[in-house]
Amino acid sequence: MKRTLFALGAFAVLTVHLHAENWPHWRGPSATGVSPEARLPEKWSDTENVAWKAALRGVGISSPIVWGDLVIVTAQAGSGEVRPGPRLVQGGDPLAAGERPLTSSGSSAGARVTFLVSAVDRRTGRSVWDYELPAEGPLPAVHEKHNLASPSPVTDGERVYAWFGTGQIAAVDLSGKLAWKKHLGATYGPFEINWGHGSSPVVYKNRVILLCYHEHGSYLLSLDSRTGDVQWKVDAPTGVTSYSTPLVLETGGRAEIVVNSSVGVSGHDLMSGERRWYIEEANRFPIPSPVFHDGMIYTSRGYRSSPFMAIRPGGSGNVANTHVAWKLATGAPYISSLLYYDGLIYMTGDVGVLTVSDARTGERVYQDRIGGVYSASPVAGDGKVYLASEDGETIVVAAGRTPKIVSRNRLNARQLASPAIAGGRVFIRSDDALYALGR
Repeated sequence: MKRTLFALGAFAVLTVHLHAENWPHWRGPSATGVSPEARLPEKWSDTENVAWKAALRGVGISSPIVWGDLVIVTAQAGSGEVRPGPRLVQGGDPLAAGERPLTSSGSSAGARVTFLVSAVDRRTGRSVWDYELPAEGPLPAVHEKHNLASPSPVTDGERVYAWFGTGQIAAVDLSGKLAWKKHLGATYGPFEINWGHGSSPVVYKNRVILLCYHEHGSYLLSLDSRTGDVQWKVDAPTGVTSYSTPLVLETGGRAEIVVNSSVGVSGHDLMSGERRWYIEEANRFPIPSPVFHDGMIYTSRGYRSSPFMAIRPGGSGNVANTHVAWKLATGAPYISSLLYYDGLIYMTGDVGVLTVSDARTGERVYQDRIGGVYSASPVAGDGKVYLASEDGETIVVAAGRTPKIVSRNRLNARQLASPAIAGGRVFIRSDDALYALGR
C-alpha cells in the first residue's frame, strides 16, 4: 500500500510538472500571461544563456506556444499587400526607437503566399514538422509591421488550431497531420479590417471560439474542435470591429466569452454566443485582450492612452453602473494587453513607460520610464516580469511595489510577439527565428 501511495504521489507531482511546462495559448496556461514555474532565466544576450536559436521558413509576429516536447509557431512565406501606417512612436524617430516594418520573407511581392505551422523540438530547436496551407482567394492588406500570420496558434493537447488573416483556419494534430480546415473568408465574406486581422483563436473544451469583427461583416463563431463543424454563429451590427482575442471564463456555474470591440466590452453566453451584458464605449482600435483572476475581469481598451478597468462578470444588460469595480479613463497601452500578477497590474506601451497599478483600486503604485516600444504583452513567473521591446531588448523587472530592474537583455532581433515560458526557459520569437533562453 505504501508503494501504491508513493506511486500515486509521484504521478501527481509529474502531472503537475508536465502541466506547468505547457504554454498552450499566447497568454499561457490560464490566458493570463503568468507561469507557475520557478528558476526562470533573467540574463541573456546573443552569445549568453541561449539554449538554441532556430530559423523559421517564413516570417510573422504570432507568439509561440509550447506543448510537451514541441514549440509551435505560425508564419507566412511570400509577400502580400502592406499599407504604411501610423507608428507608435510619436514626436521622435520610430526607426531609432526600434520600430520598423516586418522583414521580408525572402519572396518577391506578388509571389505565391503559403501559411506555415511549424513545430520544433523544445529541447534542441531541431525542426520536427511543417504543415503548409496555401493562401486562397484575395489577400487582405495589412499594416506594414505584420502580415497575415499574426494570430497566434492554440492547442488543446490533441490538435493545434492555426488561423490566418485570409480567414483560413487549420486544425493539425501533434504530428503535423491535417484534421480539418475551413475558409471563413470564402464562406462568410472577406476578412477586411483597417490594419489586418489580429484576433487569435481560443479553445475551450470541445469548442474553438473565433472573433470575426470586421468592417463589412462582424460575427462571433463557435466551431467543434474535433470536426470544424459550426456550433453557432452570432452576427454583430455592421461596422463593429476588433483586433482583440476573446477571453473565456467560468463563474457562478456558467461560462461566458468576454469581447473587447469598437463599441465597448461585452459578455456572451458560451453555449449560444448571445450577448448577456455590455459596457458601451467607442474605441477606434480595440486591440488588448482581457484577463480574469479571482472573480474579476481586468481589461484595457487599446488605442492611445487607453482606458482600463476591473469588471465583475455575470451581469445582465448594461452593467456600466453595476459591475464596474473601478475604471481609469486613461493610461493603458495602445496595443499590448495588461498583466495581472500577485495583486498588481503591469502595463507597458509605446512611450517607454512601465506603469504598475493596484488591482483592487486601479490606483497607481509606481511609474518608471524604462525605454523601448512595446507591442508584445508582458509575461511573468518566478517573481519576475518580462517586458519585450520591439528593438530586441527584454527588460526583466522584479515583481512588487518597489521599482527594480533586474536586467536588460538584448538580442539582435525584432520582438513583436509575446514571449512564452515553459520548462524553465523563456521562448522569444523574432520575425524569422525562435530563441530558447535559459538552461
